[in-house]
Amino acid sequence: MFSKNFASFFPDNSFQETLSMPQETQQDLIDNPSPRCPVALVLDTSGSMDGAPIQALNAGAQLFIEEVKAHDLARWSVDLAVYTAGGQAQCLQEFIGIEQIGGIAPMQASGQTPLGAAVGMALHDLEVRKKTYRDSGVPYYQPWLVIISDGAPTDSWQDAAQRARQLAEQRKLVSLPIGVAGADLRILGQFSNKPAVALQGLKFVEFFQWLSASMARVSASTSSDASVALPSMNSWGSI
Repeated sequence: MFSKNFASFFPDNSFQETLSMPQETQQDLIDNPSPRCPVALVLDTSGSMDGAPIQALNAGAQLFIEEVKAHDLARWSVDLAVYTAGGQAQCLQEFIGIEQIGGIAPMQASGQTPLGAAVGMALHDLEVRKKTYRDSGVPYYQPWLVIISDGAPTDSWQDAAQRARQLAEQRKLVSLPIGVAGADLRILGQFSNKPAVALQGLKFVEFFQWLSASMARVSASTSSDASVALPSMNSWGSI
């Protein structure tokens, strides 16, 4: 079962009792016609991530938002959505320009890992997002799907993995599965056309710094169809 938990993200200057999440309007796309790069984060928040792993994940995700917003181009190009797989698949933040997101409340670890459902939600929303761009005449870069897990899916995941892999093979998606210690890298690798990357220890901060640097390079690209040389992964991962 899918559910939406809107308590975790807040727009700038709105850390209030209201638990509504920032939402984009059609006018936002008109006011900011910059080429967009939609990024969907699918994060494992199952019980096995409790303790140091979830703390490091929270710190890294917050840093990602801050660093992208500090970049002159990326802050106007990156659209972010966040999904969690912990007990049930949840959308914490629907797609919106990252400059409109002020912060993230700590995610909690619990339950099993419905990764297939969470990835399925993300892929569906990415297709909807791309249609919104096309309808609004806004160009966009190849979407990114980032999957982080310390185990293996506990639900039916094969269909979602096949869809993600096919899109990656067609160069319609950058699918990047990241395995934390204990992850089944073989299964995670099936969500992409490239092998899953093993995170070194709990280097979530280093990973999200790399991701923000990658977004800076993508947003500086002269064409939404151009290939982009990404930074080295050596500081945080290994294949």
